[in-house]
Amino acid sequence: MQNDKFILLNESIITPYGVTLYRIEAIKSFSGVESGQLGGFIETESNLSTDDNSWVSGDARVSGNAQVSGNAQVSRDAQVSGDAKVSYYAQVSGNAWVSGNAQVFGNAQVFGNAQVSGNARVFGNAWVSDDAWVSGDASITPTVVTGMHYPITITDTEIKIGCEFHSIKDWESFTDPRIRLMDGENAIEFWKANKSIIIGLAINHMAKVGE
Repeated sequence: MQNDKFILLNESIITPYGVTLYRIEAIKSFSGVESGQLGGFIETESNLSTDDNSWVSGDARVSGNAQVSGNAQVSRDAQVSGDAKVSYYAQVSGNAWVSGNAQVFGNAQVFGNAQVSGNARVFGNAWVSDDAWVSGDASITPTVVTGMHYPITITDTEIKIGCEFHSIKDWESFTDPRIRLMDGENAIEFWKANKSIIIGLAINHMAKVGE
């Protein structure tokens, strides 16, 4: 398919690994980007999808076999490299770095100095920020959900909510008095509102691990 979305300019930078990246320029207007607007840096045209609203802006860098697509945005000084994928409505910004085979999709946001690597998946409405590091070097990739009242981490057998770390089976069976011991009425309200969603995420996570 012909690329009528952007061009690679002569302006370039060389990464510490000796890879040349080229500044991009929009050649048509789309989804808040004006024709003639300068973008960030990519290694090859394949790093940024040409038939949607995805964009790389600021001094952000996309290299290797990494790809940005859908309505995804990579901005400021963020970096996406390796075989990483950023798609749908995901946003990677700040000094964040997504690498390896990592995937960031849905409405997920990775920002600050956060790093997502290995085979990690960040999706849904998850936020990974500050100095957080989500790695998929282990054989089991956790699902991390932030932006709620308590941060949540889901592995193949356990769910951590705030500072409480228990098996999925235990979370399903906890009574209201047991939940109340964790953080009083705040815990009760949170669990009543979100139990089915969190257990559903855990079941979905286990299914993906077993694939």
